[in-house]
Amino acid sequence: MLSRTADHLFWMSRYTERAENTARMLNVSYETSLLPQAADVAQTGWEGLLSISELIPAYTAKHGEVTPARVLEFMVHDGDNPSSILSCLRAARENARAVRGALTTEVWETQNQTWLELHRQLQGGAFERDPGQFFEWVKYRSHLSRGVVLGTMLQDEAFHFLRMGTFLERADNTARLLDVKFHAVKNDFFGRASERNQESDFYHWSALLRSVSAFEVYRKVYRDVITPGRVADLLILRSDMPRSLHACLREVVDNLAVLANEQSGETRRRAGRLLADLQYGSIDEILATGLHAFLTQFLDRVNDLGGGISRDFLVTAGD
Repeated sequence: MLSRTADHLFWMSRYTERAENTARMLNVSYETSLLPQAADVAQTGWEGLLSISELIPAYTAKHGEVTPARVLEFMVHDGDNPSSILSCLRAARENARAVRGALTTEVWETQNQTWLELHRQLQGGAFERDPGQFFEWVKYRSHLSRGVVLGTMLQDEAFHFLRMGTFLERADNTARLLDVKFHAVKNDFFGRASERNQESDFYHWSALLRSVSAFEVYRKVYRDVITPGRVADLLILRSDMPRSLHACLREVVDNLAVLANEQSGETRRRAGRLLADLQYGSIDEILATGLHAFLTQFLDRVNDLGGGISRDFLVTAGD
């Protein structure tokens, strides 16, 4: 496969996944803001949402003070913000159009229809009328895109580049979300919360679990109160949790193995090493040595993997 084609496929899936992840985070922040809470807690939540995507400097330069309305505007339909839902879905559609011949008709039409419908939604005021419903629509379109890829595309190189982009992006986002949400809680990471904090903690951790569609999964797996340690275990080490770091890296490694070429050996080794750390890791060890340090290192390693994949398979600056 031509490296330029692979590049467009890889980034098409990454931008689609990024739009969904942004919608998930915004929806949780929006719903949490409707709960009774101190003003400084609410403010920390909105600032944390910006910090997940490393957008505080860009936001401050444009809007100044952090307010819910301005953050939502910035993250939903600001075309100058490369991480906004509008920008992500636009980039996904542009990448899909560039490799129209490598996609099935159903995959292309799903991407194109999402872009056209997004404009109708935003221009018609659907977001302002019901932000929660709009975020659900973005998630639905992302689910539809992945389902159409699985259901209609030949499982050749194009398919594996799409899958690899999806799960690399998902791993990055889950790690960022965990890091910010754990930092937002002032008590320790082992779930020994004081009595007065238990109610607020329940809503905090419930919101985090719902943001990655894991609330019902948590109840099924642990059948007990929600504690930070178990939340971290579920979203980092559980191989059967679709959005966990372990599950995402398993997909990246498997797709890398299929796509392997002469220069991808080092990237495959690093991906396998990272997967092994998750496969044989212990949540007690991670929490004992520091969750923030672990997640920061994980993000660095995922970013390094993305760079390796670009060097091994995708277009270079000179192409």
